[in-house]
Amino acid sequence: MPPVFAHGRLRLYLLKLLDEAPRHGYEVIRLLEERFQGLYAPSAGTVYPRLAKLETEGLVTHATEGGRKVYSITDAGRAELADRGGELADLELEIRDSVSELAAEIRADVSGAAGDLRRELRAAASASATQVEDESWKAAKEELRKAKAEWKEQARRAKDESRRAREEAQQARRQAKEAQERAREEVQRIAGQLQEQFAKSGGVLGSLAGAWLGGSGSTTAPSTPSESSGPSEPSESSESSARSAAPAPAPDADWARDVPSTGDPARDLDRLLDRFRDDIRDAARDRGISDDQLAQARTHLADAAARIASALGPQD
Repeated sequence: MPPVFAHGRLRLYLLKLLDEAPRHGYEVIRLLEERFQGLYAPSAGTVYPRLAKLETEGLVTHATEGGRKVYSITDAGRAELADRGGELADLELEIRDSVSELAAEIRADVSGAAGDLRRELRAAASASATQVEDESWKAAKEELRKAKAEWKEQARRAKDESRRAREEAQQARRQAKEAQERAREEVQRIAGQLQEQFAKSGGVLGSLAGAWLGGSGSTTAPSTPSESSGPSEPSESSESSARSAAPAPAPDADWARDVPSTGDPARDLDRLLDRFRDDIRDAARDRGISDDQLAQARTHLADAAARIASALGPQD
């Protein structure tokens, strides 16, 4: 009999079961047996090492309850499930097909056993044609009837499971496609809102955004004229503004090159925006930030948002 799970597929299905609810190892084994209608049950030596490996990879975690380890999926595990949604749908179909194959093997075994039993009964009848049918003959017929009934029930359940699996896989594919379209529309909508809200404030690409977004040339933040007409002594905030208005560094052509591409432009843009946010947050935490620097950063970010939104194309 071929293996029930192809290479790596049991690992993916364990993540699916833990995504449904936290479970301990014995419960995972029992659920797998139920999903296969009792025709297949993995051993503890198959399930527990894989749960331990998933925990090492940071995809699951465990807590001890009543002397048992209860495993739960992590955010990283859910991210892998989301990335492999299509593969998971195919796996559901494969499981139903495996159930059908196992049922077919049982049917063949039952059919072969029934044939052997019939031949033995005919031979016994030929050898004692005049013998009255006794209790053993009746018991044999009853066993044959039960075997046929069991085979029919297993075949019906396997057929129902296969049909439900196809329907669920089709629905999962539709939902994944709709979710991808909604995500792309949401990114475009947010980009349009940023362009509309921040383009009004003007500003140039400053020191915080220039190195990451590849703006053209170094710029400095515009100065705001004083409301007082008379001379005044330079304040601490004006000195901080002068220090923060230093020329912006040249754009780093290799910025975010280490962020892998997923093949989905909308998802890749989300990752770049996350990196952009983390770099600015780290710079503010390491160097500190004043009120004047915050105002300049707001201007630079507004200009950066307008440039990116313009690069994404006009709004529909």
